[in-house]
Amino acid sequence: MTTRIGREAPLTVGIDVGGTNIRASVVDGAGEVLDTVQAPTPHSERALEDGLARAVRELRARHTIGAVGLAVAGFVDETRSSVRFAPHLPWQDSPVAERLAELLGLPVILEHDANAAMWAEYRFGAAAGAHNGVLVAIGTGIGAALLVEGRLYRGSYGVAPELGHLQVVPDGRACPCGKRGCWERYCSGTALVDTAIEMLATDPIHSTILSREVVSDPGALTGRRVAGAAQDGDPVASRVMAEFARWLGLGLAFVGDIFDPDLVVIAGGVSSSAPLFLDDAREHYAAAVTGARHRPLARIRTTQLGEAAGMVGAAELARSALEPSGDRGSRTGTRRGAKPAPADSGTGAGRPSGAGGRAGARR
Repeated sequence: MTTRIGREAPLTVGIDVGGTNIRASVVDGAGEVLDTVQAPTPHSERALEDGLARAVRELRARHTIGAVGLAVAGFVDETRSSVRFAPHLPWQDSPVAERLAELLGLPVILEHDANAAMWAEYRFGAAAGAHNGVLVAIGTGIGAALLVEGRLYRGSYGVAPELGHLQVVPDGRACPCGKRGCWERYCSGTALVDTAIEMLATDPIHSTILSREVVSDPGALTGRRVAGAAQDGDPVASRVMAEFARWLGLGLAFVGDIFDPDLVVIAGGVSSSAPLFLDDAREHYAAAVTGARHRPLARIRTTQLGEAAGMVGAAELARSALEPSGDRGSRTGTRRGAKPAPADSGTGAGRPSGAGGRAGARR
């Protein structure tokens, strides 16, 4: 290897381990996806690990692979070798990295999927050059990742940050995590549906599109359909998106008050509808964050790498683990002295239980 960032760096495999499908990609040192295979996710530990091994072997038959990284929608321990809990996967306190390494004869690392996406965006995408950054992955729930001085921050036990379960409405909507009023219950794909149903119950006659959908098949309403109806001019759907933007901005203001990031990356499936809400969310954030008139405001961007971010990030973290310096992406609550990355010069606004949030939100 003559350079770490480039085509001559060792090829690695990044795998997005989802509850429905596993997607494995060969990624080069420049973050380019060279080859991908996909298969349904098996439902037992042994079958899942055998399926992951088959995917890697298929790619290995066509490429020389140096290491493997898994992006997992679940709680990964601080050593990034075991899965503590994953609501949509069969692993619980499972030494996944060790078992896969034995099957493949390759180094294997695990990472939470939001962390992997954050690392990919930092190395190759929307967060390049950021100093302190936050990724908010908005899908069924909210997953999140935190970059501190150019390194991923995982907390003392590997599960930070659980931003989706910040309580924004005391005694609010029930959350699968067991609490009420969590941020993701008002700012997610699921929240779009819940808000739409609530608004339709009080104002059904002003909706030309959503009303028809709910009458024909109430269970078929999705966040994507709500966003589509807003795009087509449905008045109620437009109000739903405005409410979503308000909650996104308010939540980001909480995040800004706590972490003071210079950059926020909005990822996840809902990010594809950003033109419907992002400008309004920036305004709500700027109005709510403490001391807005006396401080630089975080830039708020959408993902550049999209659905590939988790795989690219996992592959890049696996590549980092091959270096003598070890894992350049790590920061836990007990580590100190990380060398800061260059700061980006621009500023401006623009649960161990349950299935929500970091352990359960999918992009």
